[in-house]
Amino acid sequence: MNIMKDSGIEWIGECPEYWDKHPLYYYFEERKNKNILGRETNLLSLSYGKVIRKDINSNGGLLPDNYNGYNIIEKDDIVLRFTDLQNDKRSLRTGLVTEKGIITSAYVTIKSKKQIHVPYFHYLLHSYDVAKVFYNMGNGVRQGLNFGEFSKLMLVEPPIDDQRRIAEFLDKKCEEVDGLIADIQTQIDTLEQYKRSTITEAVTKGLNPTAEMKDSNIQWVGKIPAHWGSLPIYVLFEEVTKKNIFGKEKQALQFRYGTTVPKENFEADDDLYVAKTILNYNIVEPGVIMLNGLNLNFDFVTQRVALVRDKGIITSAYMAIKSKNFNAMNPEYSTYLLKSYDICKAFHNMGGGVRKILNFEELKRNYIIVPPIDEQKSIAEYLDKKCAKIDACIEEKKQQISVLETYKKSIIFEYVTGKKEVM
Repeated sequence: MNIMKDSGIEWIGECPEYWDKHPLYYYFEERKNKNILGRETNLLSLSYGKVIRKDINSNGGLLPDNYNGYNIIEKDDIVLRFTDLQNDKRSLRTGLVTEKGIITSAYVTIKSKKQIHVPYFHYLLHSYDVAKVFYNMGNGVRQGLNFGEFSKLMLVEPPIDDQRRIAEFLDKKCEEVDGLIADIQTQIDTLEQYKRSTITEAVTKGLNPTAEMKDSNIQWVGKIPAHWGSLPIYVLFEEVTKKNIFGKEKQALQFRYGTTVPKENFEADDDLYVAKTILNYNIVEPGVIMLNGLNLNFDFVTQRVALVRDKGIITSAYMAIKSKNFNAMNPEYSTYLLKSYDICKAFHNMGGGVRKILNFEELKRNYIIVPPIDEQKSIAEYLDKKCAKIDACIEEKKQQISVLETYKKSIIFEYVTGKKEVM
């Protein structure tokens, strides 16, 4: 059992008595090697705490015309993202480089300048990241951090043999935990797919498996019960464009994961920019359906349809529609139906412009299926119950992942600081 001492570093606490301590600049220097001739084409990116390859020929997202200003980095460098520290306190900001390549020079890359085992120090900096140490160091409006400030950070140093043992042990333990997380995530993905197929099946085929069917003449719908109809969207729905011109409505809503929820920390009276902005927000009521028609060619994952359940205001960047007659189109059923269109990526074929943005003028010409109103209500009630059960299973598995991620963070911290010893 190690004899412990106070490390003198607030976020580390005690460490083994025989461990050393120095500022980061004692171990590392900044890597600055611009790709000025554009010869290096192995494009790398920092994603979820890992440095991964990225397709340099991809035309998706915001990519530069050339990569001459990118930094050439080497195996066993450490990449750190220190941008926007103030607004983003969740992202993992460190990554260990496993191959030579190029990465945006907006990131800080460091390389060792003495004989150390870099993977150990990556785990140590990862632990600092999880403890939110970097957020107290940045400056400026958006709280950026440069190497000069970062290099003064104090690090603990075990003997190099201990560094190797700790890193090898953590590699193995983290691989085991990551494997368990991946298995659970696969189960979540399966449940999400089951939920999507359940919605699509119910809203387009109904709840009677023996019903006579006919062709809907809608490409992404296929066959529907023979007694159902179909009409253009403009016959059944109208756009909601009531602006908050007097600023009286203060309950702001946000569109999140296929739902609309009250927006937190939205104090219009205390922020002149917000107070001016909300005059252009749309006022929406329960029963209104929100559609996110933005960036259709870049984002094929976002859930783009949500039912409003609380009166409030929401950015007019989103489309808001409502049924002209609730006795003809039930809002709950209509939302599930439009979600099925979203699942089939039907909206992605409708948008126009470079960024493919969908507006009501384009949407309204498309046809929508119309079951009898009593069936609409029955389908909505069935899906409410079914989706609630699926969501409960998904939430339980997300909690399992959260427990595993917390365990992973704790073992990294305990071993990189010497509170637990590799036997």
